[in-house]
Amino acid sequence: MNTRTRRTAPTWFVATIAGFFGLFYAYAVWAGISYLVVMAQTASAFGGALTPVSWVAMIMTIVVPIATFAVAVLIGRRREAWKLILLLLVGLALTAVFWLNVQGFTSTQIVFQ
Repeated sequence: MNTRTRRTAPTWFVATIAGFFGLFYAYAVWAGISYLVVMAQTASAFGGALTPVSWVAMIMTIVVPIATFAVAVLIGRRREAWKLILLLLVGLALTAVFWLNVQGFTSTQIVFQ
């Protein structure tokens, strides 16, 4: 009978890794909130409002980092430490690409009504 043992990282190490990367994800969430507030204030200052598509895009800049962090931690918590780190890095890369897409969208499209 062939038994394979899975090597997993200790819980304290997983929590430390998740906490460290959580700071970067929290910064992405904070940047999304800040960008949404600034764009809404700018639109209001010019007597307009954000378009519905702009609202959705900017709210997604807040939701995407939270969702990718949660998925990466849920998938990687019972794996080896390097796999968790890799999943969290991929999640950060996905968040960064989405953020750049929203920046490109809001700088080239009409976002005020």
